[in-house]
Amino acid sequence: MAIDQETISLHRRDVVCGGGAVMFSALLASLLGDARPSWAQGLSGPVPEVDRVAVRVVVDSYQIAVAPSLKVGNVEVQRLGWPLSDQPPHRAIISEFGLSMHAESQRGDEVRNVLVDFGFTSEALINNSELLGLDPSTLDALVLSHGHYDHFGGLVGFLQLNKGKLKPKLPLYLGGEECFCAREWTAPPVKGNFGVLDRKALKGVVTVMFAEVPALVADHAFTTGQINLASFERVLSPSAMKIGVQTGIGCYPEQFSEAERQQGVIPDQFRHELATSFNLRGRGLVVLTSCSHRGVVNAIKRAQAISGIGKVHAVIGGFHLAPYPPEYVRQSVAALKEIDPDYVIPLHCTGEPFYEVFKAEMPNKLLRSFTGTRFVFDA
Repeated sequence: MAIDQETISLHRRDVVCGGGAVMFSALLASLLGDARPSWAQGLSGPVPEVDRVAVRVVVDSYQIAVAPSLKVGNVEVQRLGWPLSDQPPHRAIISEFGLSMHAESQRGDEVRNVLVDFGFTSEALINNSELLGLDPSTLDALVLSHGHYDHFGGLVGFLQLNKGKLKPKLPLYLGGEECFCAREWTAPPVKGNFGVLDRKALKGVVTVMFAEVPALVADHAFTTGQINLASFERVLSPSAMKIGVQTGIGCYPEQFSEAERQQGVIPDQFRHELATSFNLRGRGLVVLTSCSHRGVVNAIKRAQAISGIGKVHAVIGGFHLAPYPPEYVRQSVAALKEIDPDYVIPLHCTGEPFYEVFKAEMPNKLLRSFTGTRFVFDA
């Protein structure tokens, strides 16, 4: 059933006064059936501790097939190399401007698998998952960091291909209704339609879990929930969100303020953005920042505040510094130097200026990643 803006008439304050998420969930239940979102249970008590975390970069910008594997401290850096077999090679890893990471964690004999973000195209995600030997039947949870196409573009095709292999009611964690807004890219170099996540395509395949507050993921990891702007970092908005639903696609307007609803199209402030973290026994936090539109420092500080753990063992992901001027990049490097993580692994939208400045400042902490690289962090 197509649901237009007029179908749901509750204002956000009415939802809050009437029981918040519970009332809104009940409303969507009557309209969307099993496509409705659930609300993730907030963290209670200490964050879980794991013995090992292996993060595989499934999709990123480029690959160097002959780069060697190496061991740095307690971290194994495993390169993909060539996808060769006893037959002539016919496929290679696909690199594109998008991001997807697979995290395998272990606690005793217990293993969990989480796929964080899904790249720009399903072709790249499916191709790379198969070449990397990622078994979709082992996935315990999915996380979408935010509603940009280069992070969700591969999701629907991946789900459609593997629908019969995935665990029943596989949870997909995201930071709120904003993930479903249609978007326009408004920044250089090319402006235009930046796509929309089709909630109807998720129906019956995954269980959408809104994690607006910190939440446990697959028993081993935790999301930050929505990230506060608590440092010098500011949002540089390269996209605009269209508020409303047409033919069942888009974001429901009651989740926005009256002023935002009247505007109809608003600059994206990434209030829904999530980071995903692990607490590695004896080492500290391993933080997967994904894209860091709200700031890499803000994402790390949010994970520290939630967990009560100050030590950061590793931060890996996009830091969204490529569009910023050099002085802002240097300020970000200085803030990371103060946090003092053991390892920093920039991906995706971070940009070469950050890599060059950080390498000059803290070369022993910097690890280079390519599409297909696997980082194994042991306690």
